[in-house]
Amino acid sequence: MPGVPLGLDDLTLEDGHLFHDRKGRPRQLPPASAPLADTHGHLTSFARRDPSVALCRAALAGVRLLVVPVDPVDEVPRLFPTAAAYLSWIDEQVERAAEHLGECARHGLVPPEPAGHPNLPPLVEHVRIVAGAHPYGAAQLDESALACLDEFLASPRCAGVGEIGLDFGPYNELPADVQEKAFRRQLAVAREHGLPVELHLRDGQDPADHAAHDLAARVLAEEGVPAAGCDLHCFTDGPGVMAPFVELGCHIAFGGAVTFKRSDDIRAAAAACPARLLLSETDCPYMAPVPLRGKECEPAMVAFPAACVAEVREDAGVATRDETYAALWENACSLLG
Repeated sequence: MPGVPLGLDDLTLEDGHLFHDRKGRPRQLPPASAPLADTHGHLTSFARRDPSVALCRAALAGVRLLVVPVDPVDEVPRLFPTAAAYLSWIDEQVERAAEHLGECARHGLVPPEPAGHPNLPPLVEHVRIVAGAHPYGAAQLDESALACLDEFLASPRCAGVGEIGLDFGPYNELPADVQEKAFRRQLAVAREHGLPVELHLRDGQDPADHAAHDLAARVLAEEGVPAAGCDLHCFTDGPGVMAPFVELGCHIAFGGAVTFKRSDDIRAAAAACPARLLLSETDCPYMAPVPLRGKECEPAMVAFPAACVAEVREDAGVATRDETYAALWENACSLLG
């Protein structure tokens, strides 16, 4: 409840470590030479983590920007009766997180201060949203849903339109033309509002099938990438799939999947991605990174994919770790901050 002091056990900090694997073993926070940004983290989908505690933990991990997606077709009205109710809720989570951080400070626990970034505002001042109808809800993108979307886009927290796009995976039940229509409509909304977009693109189960990415690249070429920018959220393919989007000037966001043992193709894409287009994210509460597989993912865990991307790029000889950390932060701020 708001106002109730937060115990250190609630943060799993009783042994001085922010992270513990599924067996309870402490895992060291990877050192970062720049502030961290989670450009796509869901706060309404946690099964076990309190959202305000997740925000507090993210701040203690060095996160200074979080972008939270909200869906006007799904989360309204399933979780919140109106857009205003959601916006009030996220304000409350931020306020409670600030209270938690105050309690932590009284115990000597404060967010790290990255060198070269003096007087950087705290995370609680940089919680943004993107709003858009996920491909699963494309058929429900009617005038009422678009009006709700407009309410979200009018919020001072709003940084973009998303996650929108195409999903031809096993959980989708909508035909491609229905999804494409909603995708094009929301691209137009983004252009009308001068906002960037975050894309959800999922191909079929055949590893050789890239139909969703192929169609998305064609749509972006035809419609034009919004002038404010475009981000391929949760990129899980190789350099070849990435190439047409890089050519279009789209940002590429790498999350927990880049750390997985069998993700050599994703790591190759991270090495090949131009520095100006790199982004980091979690897509929490999904896809917790190594070494925290099996845990519920949270924004604080963006420290691990960011460290992996920095290591991969240094090993490939394309950038130093410091250069990659700087790019991840600067790109997030310029696109969504």
